Amino acid sequence: MSTGAMSTDLRAVLDDGPMHRFQWTAVAVCVLLNMLDGFDVLVMAFTGRAVSAEWGLSGSQLGLLLSAGLVGMAAGSLFLAPLADRIGRRPMILACLGIASAGMLLSAVSQSAVQLGLLRVLTGVGIGGILASSNVIAAEYASRRWRGMAVSLNSTGYALGATFGGLLAVVLIAGFGWRSVFLFGGVATLLAIPVVLAGLPESLDFLLTRRPARALDKVNAMARRLGRPAMAELPAGGESTAPGAGAGFRALLAPALRRPTLLLWASFFLVMAGFYFVTSWTPSLLVEAGLSATEGLTGGTLLNLGGIFGTTLLGALAARWALRSVLMVYLLATAALLALFVGVLGSLGAAFATGALIGLFVNGCVGGLYALTPIVYDAGVRTTGVGTAIGIGRIGAIVSPTLAGALLDLGWTPESLYLAFGVVFVATAGLLLLLRTDTRVK
Repeated sequence: MSTGAMSTDLRAVLDDGPMHRFQWTAVAVCVLLNMLDGFDVLVMAFTGRAVSAEWGLSGSQLGLLLSAGLVGMAAGSLFLAPLADRIGRRPMILACLGIASAGMLLSAVSQSAVQLGLLRVLTGVGIGGILASSNVIAAEYASRRWRGMAVSLNSTGYALGATFGGLLAVVLIAGFGWRSVFLFGGVATLLAIPVVLAGLPESLDFLLTRRPARALDKVNAMARRLGRPAMAELPAGGESTAPGAGAGFRALLAPALRRPTLLLWASFFLVMAGFYFVTSWTPSLLVEAGLSATEGLTGGTLLNLGGIFGTTLLGALAARWALRSVLMVYLLATAALLALFVGVLGSLGAAFATGALIGLFVNGCVGGLYALTPIVYDAGVRTTGVGTAIGIGRIGAIVSPTLAGALLDLGWTPESLYLAFGVVFVATAGLLLLLRTDTRVK
């Protein structure tokens, strides 16, 4: 068998064969990374009250600290993650783990709000690179059948990290103060580095496309794991001839990719705007609609709990039906539930049940876009494509809570805001109708 056929055979085994243990291990490591990211991203929300009390911060100053991590994530996704298409997914994840852990550990000894804000940006840069690269490598190592599940599990990991992180933060702050929460997150992120070194191989697509040092040895090690014979040399074609390999942002807007890229950018912006409106404002809007403060917080918690199940369910459905179709159902269901939500606020039980369902579907919308995007791009620009889409989404995440507040100041009611953001999810479903995808990682 020729070496070119052998490389195609390896890709086919990953795509169409049963999932091997090392493939599931790679996916599990990516899920762990996303759990750490969920904790690291929301650590400021967990510690915000204690930080404000120590430094006497105003509401606007705390708001800047809460936004700093999102700004860093947008920068990391847009400008750092694309380098993974040049140096490799695995080295990028390792470098970003170092950046994120440094940001968290230094945050634990920060002496002012300005220092903490800058360190939150630094931490966010690392997290942005990890999220994009881990979603790509999970997609590349999952089989065609389980690809949607693999990437959706990453989003579940993010929700789990956020949920358990909140519970852990309560214990740590009570016993050791808010700095201990950052210290814990920094140490946990640092300890993930040997886990990645042991359990996360480099992408086969990257090895064949970019030809890094010892690429042949790494490809043959994978062939042995898959029960295939070793290759004497890498197949013809690769870095020098593969169109668009490592071409960066320009390749995303070249004629062949311009349409799907713009559709994905718009979809990420709208979905992340809707997601962060729902998760940021629901507790406050529930109180404004007549519920107590405790009931408002309970509603917000149910949103997060629903999210843990939503992305897992989406992945299971995507193993049976086309991912894009499942995602469109999720988007339309989210819109319908947001419209229903405003009508059930008079009944506490119905409001909580509807809130949990909204959490289930709105988190699934985000996880579905994460799973869909790697399918669109080939190996040479895959992390660039995913990273820029996530970065554009983070801009929507930063804008939407502020926009919602401004609309409330103009006299909008909570009911009108939920209906407006329901339209956002319907519009995203319309965009996905225009998106042509296949179901294989190229």
